[in-house]
Amino acid sequence: MSIRIWPKSEQPREKLLQHGVEHLSDAELIAVLLGKGIKGKSALMLAHEILNEFGNLRGVVTASQAAWLSISGIGICHYAQFQVGFEIFKRHLEVQLKRESVFNNVEDTKRFLQAKLRDCEQEKFALLMLDSQHQLIAFRTMFSGTINSAAVYPRELIKQVMIDNAAAVILVHNHPSGVAEPSHADIRLTSEIKIAMTAIDVPVLDHFVVGDKETISFAQRGLLT
Repeated sequence: MSIRIWPKSEQPREKLLQHGVEHLSDAELIAVLLGKGIKGKSALMLAHEILNEFGNLRGVVTASQAAWLSISGIGICHYAQFQVGFEIFKRHLEVQLKRESVFNNVEDTKRFLQAKLRDCEQEKFALLMLDSQHQLIAFRTMFSGTINSAAVYPRELIKQVMIDNAAAVILVHNHPSGVAEPSHADIRLTSEIKIAMTAIDVPVLDHFVVGDKETISFAQRGLLT
């Protein structure tokens, strides 16, 4: 049955307009993004198939192009729409950090970093470049490694800090294993980078480790020695 002949209060788009987006189920959110269904399937039916295939919204936005196209009735435009939607979400979080002090908004920073790095299959090491007010200048991915490690060179970090004219930095890397607990190597590397940054008088304010379910702050843990 076509969504168009449902009562308006039950149509996802009308429900959104009347009651707000927060009242939509996951399937209804997907249906609105899809826009319309195909012959024999409403947008909501397709949305349920997508959720069944990928498990949850996180699975939906991180699924590969090939996985999307394996679903009957889904095309490359649908995949592109969801990629754009997720990118808009990430950039919105970044805008917030550019307006406010990153160092004073640890939870906002964690949400931003989770969106950026949580689903990466390789380990990535990045810098948050901050101005004198601790607002975000840029997020720079500096090194990518295997699933187990990333080679990080303090000299390259210093070069990029000077290019961005950053007044302070925050370090961040992900653990593809999903476990955010900092390793002894993470702690040692942080200390080495802090020492290197003293040469250009740029403080390291924090180091975040992004895992699957949590993001750990060195500063909150008292590990930023």
